[in-house]
Amino acid sequence: MHNHRPDTIGAALTDSPVGQLAWIAEKFKRRTTGGYRAPDVDRDQLLTNVSLYWFTRSGASIAQFYYESEHSGAGMSMTPGVPSGWAVFDTHPLMRRAMDPWRAIGHWSEFTEGGHFPAMEEPKLLADDLRTFFRSIS
Repeated sequence: MHNHRPDTIGAALTDSPVGQLAWIAEKFKRRTTGGYRAPDVDRDQLLTNVSLYWFTRSGASIAQFYYESEHSGAGMSMTPGVPSGWAVFDTHPLMRRAMDPWRAIGHWSEFTEGGHFPAMEEPKLLADDLRTFFRSIS
């Protein structure tokens, strides 16, 4: 997943707009049979997303978050009694077993389409799922 140590990738994410672009563009790649394919997103959307990380200098901190989340050994914690919902896009079928082994998440949706940025890649699927979740708790 995100195995880059933040101290090794952080410089590229804060010192080079090309490094930031490469890191984010990699997140847009989607698995296909036999490899990966380039993202199907508008160039302006991609550059806007990269710019948000670049101009706020937050690339290294998000890399740190990913690294710590993956290597902390701490499990997921869900606050009891608080409605929660997850929509996962283009992920492994074992995702729920790993992220929600006790079935504590009340609303769980898996989509084969989309990827790391579903609001840009599959906005209708995400919006419909959000509507479904909020209707279920109102």
